[in-house]
Amino acid sequence: MLVLEYKAVVKKSQATAINEAIRTSQFVRNKVLRYWMDNRGVGKKELYQYNTRLRAEFEFVKNLNSHATQASVENVERAISRFFDNCKKNKPGKKGYPRFKKDARCVEYKTSGWKLHPTKRRITFLDKKGIGTLRLLGKWDIHTYPIELIKRVRIVRRADGYYVQFCVKVDITPEPRIADGEIGLDVGLEY
Repeated sequence: MLVLEYKAVVKKSQATAINEAIRTSQFVRNKVLRYWMDNRGVGKKELYQYNTRLRAEFEFVKNLNSHATQASVENVERAISRFFDNCKKNKPGKKGYPRFKKDARCVEYKTSGWKLHPTKRRITFLDKKGIGTLRLLGKWDIHTYPIELIKRVRIVRRADGYYVQFCVKVDITPEPRIADGEIGLDVGLEY
């Protein structure tokens, strides 16, 4: 996976909507984790079913895209499996018991819930949170990758603003080194 990051140009109303989406994602993650703690032995299927019940029970969870709430459930599932793997391997010290998030900083969308503009300099989020269209600033050239290879889109809140990250599935194959003994170095000299 390759992560391409762009700075997002955000209005105040969009910042409020993004913060609401981040809080909703955190809420779903914490509720699913509490469900797992209270009901030992539940599996992946039961966690996703509980996510569906949360969407039916709470209107603000229903307003967030279903793939974004599923991504929150996947984060809990990864934390649980990491904990059990550490226990099976007898890792010394703390095993990494899953914890509640008290200050989440991102919301993650899977393959739906967003649409990239044909120029690939704007992205529109389609859920009912009201984020809308964000303008993207950055150097990375996402034009070289087709939209089908973008598997995840994250909105990350940092101290200096909001960023949009694209997780692109790229197969990286290392080129074998030719054993002729010569190498070339470019140190950036101008003279």
